[in-house]
Amino acid sequence: MALAQAGASCCLVVRPGKSAQENKSYLEALPTDQGQQHCLLITDLGDMAEVKTAFDKALQLPEMGGRIDILVNCGGIQRRHDSTEFPEDDWDEVINVNLKSVFLLCQAAGRHMVPRRSGKIVNFCSLLSFQGGLRVPAYAASKAAVSNITKSLSNEWSQHNVQVNGIAPGYIATDMNEKLLSDATRLRQITERIPAGRWGLPDDFAGPLLFLCSKASQYVCGETLVVDGGWMGR
Repeated sequence: MALAQAGASCCLVVRPGKSAQENKSYLEALPTDQGQQHCLLITDLGDMAEVKTAFDKALQLPEMGGRIDILVNCGGIQRRHDSTEFPEDDWDEVINVNLKSVFLLCQAAGRHMVPRRSGKIVNFCSLLSFQGGLRVPAYAASKAAVSNITKSLSNEWSQHNVQVNGIAPGYIATDMNEKLLSDATRLRQITERIPAGRWGLPDDFAGPLLFLCSKASQYVCGETLVVDGGWMGR
């Protein structure tokens, strides 16, 4: 939404299973007052065959005009189990969606952006890029790796004027955290530890995202910007 409001034409990657009305509502919510043209790409980020072709398919959509200037990797899943009992299938699913798909999409974007010597890539990391969390070993592993992939790609592509950075959200009131939000004790414990005194909201990421996707961040390379209400500062 923030990028569309700033004038960008957006291609939304939407997982399969959404209804036609839901998909239509996503597009209708995005502003077009600056001539933006928006589109959808149905892609299962857990299916690596689909992921490998997603960027090129988006590039061919007429709304994109044969050019993609910004890639935002913000898809992700969570699985919670005691580590002694963590199912291997759940491990593989989390790693594929949260990590492997990010690398493959970055790789495809790099092939497009590096020769053009222009582009911005923003990967959504997590507080668990830096901390271990509880009962989420796959998620913690995936997000630590995303932060370091961000640095690695930045080391290669900054010289080609392609900036690769990350954003690490703190505790955000979204669907992924429904279990924590519905646990009164954990909700209280977490909220008390956040200096800002509240959980984050999706709107809290508009400014950080626009900064990393604009010319204002031309000399910001390989960073993971923490947006957490002060959690990491305690």
